[in-house]
Order: sequence, then structure tokens, then C-alpha cells
Amino acid sequence: MANIQERTTANGEKRYCVLIRKKGYPSQSATFKRKTDAAKWARQTEAAMEEGRHFKTTETKKRTVADLIDRYIKDVLPNKSPEWQKIQASQLQWWRGEIGDYTLANLNPALISERRDKLASGATHQSEKRSAATVTRYLAALSHACSVAVQDWQWLDENPVSKIRKPPESQGRVRFLDEQEKIALLDACKSSNNPALYPITILALHTGMRQGEILNLTWQAIDFKRERITLQRTKNGERRAIPLKGEALAVIKARKNRLIDKTTFFIFFTTTTWTLFISSYLFTINILIKFNRFWR
Repeated sequence: MANIQERTTANGEKRYCVLIRKKGYPSQSATFKRKTDAAKWARQTEAAMEEGRHFKTTETKKRTVADLIDRYIKDVLPNKSPEWQKIQASQLQWWRGEIGDYTLANLNPALISERRDKLASGATHQSEKRSAATVTRYLAALSHACSVAVQDWQWLDENPVSKIRKPPESQGRVRFLDEQEKIALLDACKSSNNPALYPITILALHTGMRQGEILNLTWQAIDFKRERITLQRTKNGERRAIPLKGEALAVIKARKNRLIDKTTFFIFFTTTTWTLFISSYLFTINILIKFNRFWR
């Protein structure tokens, strides 16, 4: 229940101090020049307490965007894959540098839109203009942090990023190798001084796995009986099963049969593979240059 007390300052002016005590809530107080304002604030605050709205509003005035980002990086990011942690931490630090000093009460769509446009017009550390897709990823990182603040921490009543227009992304280009290009590529890989390049390329063509997923592939992930690969932790942080058939299965079996060290953990990423990686990389670049006419 609210209690309003009249007090007189040292210079003789009257002030009205409001104290609200309610079971299950911390005490709330405020001071006003007019008694009508004090009574109005008391009614609104008590009503907000009844509806469970008051302390959300209090948090938005007390917390800053920097507080939100710091807690998200500390408590939420560690649950994601190391690759995503690095990417999103960098994105969130950009937002922290731009709007970290603002309170959550002042985090509105207009402010975010202004920084979105600044992000889009700016350049990367490689002096290249950021793409629409990159800007969208930055917005997505901030949006998820705000969603967690709404749902789990009750620091916000709503996610202001959800009201922001996302920049249109280009549809990109879907391009597949034709049979002639595939044969030429595999012939070139066979002539490489890295014996792993050919099976790696076969696996990429038949499974669509990412470079990092292939290079870090272990024998434990291969199920020869069920003919599938199980990736425990992918770029998205989720487990994924991939069919292992045809040529892809054949090259994996052949590589296992040729193993000298049967305790080898990784399928491709060995000392020999790493030693030859740089030369193979340059070799592949030459292949792409050679077949440049196919991509025009």
C-alpha cells in the first residue's frame, strides 16, 4: 500500500515522498513537487505491480545495452559452436560499441535502424562494403540477444529488432558442375601430390559437406554398416546424419584399407595432409584458373 508524506526542504519548499510496500516485492519510492503527481505515480505503480509489469519497466531503465550484450556473451554464447561463438561475439561487440551506453528503455527501432544503415554503408576490415546478408546476420545476433532478454531475463517487454526492416538479400547463383567439368576436376585432383585431395573432393561432391567438416572427420563418425556419416557438431551446432553411398563410400573404405597406423583418429587431417595442404591449396587455385572459362 502507498504512503505519501509531506516534507519541507531546507529552502522551505514542499515535497511529497511516496513509499510503496507490497508483499513479494521490494519497496519502491519516489519524490514529487505536487501531491497530485505523487498520488498518480502511486496508483500507476501499484497497478503495474498487480499486472506484473512494473519490474520489467524498472529493468529497462536500469540496464544498458552493454549489460544485455555482456550477459548474453557470458551465459548464452558458450552453448553454441566455437565457430558461431567467434562470429556472433564479434557482431555483438560492434553493437556494444555503437549503442552500449543506451539504456534498454531507449533501445527502440529508430535507433537500431540508424545503426543498421551505418553498418550497411561502412566497410569491413578488408575495405570491402558489407553485403545485405552480412547486415542481416548482425541484426539477427542482436535480435536473439533481445529475445532472450524478453523471455528469460524479463529485461525487455518486447524485442525492438523484430520491428526493423531487413535489407533485401540477393538470391545468389546456383551452379553445379556438368559431367565434363566433374571429370576434368577429378583428373586434376588425381595428379596432385596430396593423396587426400581426390577422396576429399569425391566426398564433397557426393555429400555436400563443408570443408571444415571433411578435414575434421573422424573414423568414429563413420558407420559402415548403416552407410552413413554422423556429424556430432556442425556449423549450426546441431547433429546431422549424412548418407554414405557409391563413390564416397568406396573412397572411405579404400582409405581405411590403406591405413598404416590403425590408431589414426582423423580420416584426412594427418601430419602428411597438413604438410601438403598449402601446396594442394595452390594447386587447386591453378585448377580454378584453368577452368575459369566454364564459370563465365
